[in-house]
Amino acid sequence: MTDDRILHILLVEDDEVDVMNVKRAFEKNKILNPLYVAVNGLEALTMLRDGTVPAARRLVLLDLNMPGMGGIEFLRELRADPRLRPTPVVVLTTSGDEKDRIDAYDFHVAGYLRKPVEFPSFMELTAALNKYWTLVDLP
Repeated sequence: MTDDRILHILLVEDDEVDVMNVKRAFEKNKILNPLYVAVNGLEALTMLRDGTVPAARRLVLLDLNMPGMGGIEFLRELRADPRLRPTPVVVLTTSGDEKDRIDAYDFHVAGYLRKPVEFPSFMELTAALNKYWTLVDLP
């Protein structure tokens, strides 16, 4: 993968099992993009602001229900920061709450995806996401 195609992915997720599933799905789908993990929105904002996650070509995979700063609060802060505002975000959550979905889209997320319960379905979802971010011209 050439440097101009590397996508830095920040997974904002507090559930260790879900983090392991993402890592396992990336491995099985041969997704080689660097994966960074934050356990809540506050830690994610810090990682984005301090350069832990490089500014060029990055994407956030965001869970909504987390302790401390949850996903919607994170989106509010992200979109209020002129330097972080353009960062693409895909919500990856178990929440089927219509209000969560509407609130997330109000903050201009690139997508709202429900986490499948079964791992094979989760692998398919990650493969589809990988296909998407290789086709889209991200900043």
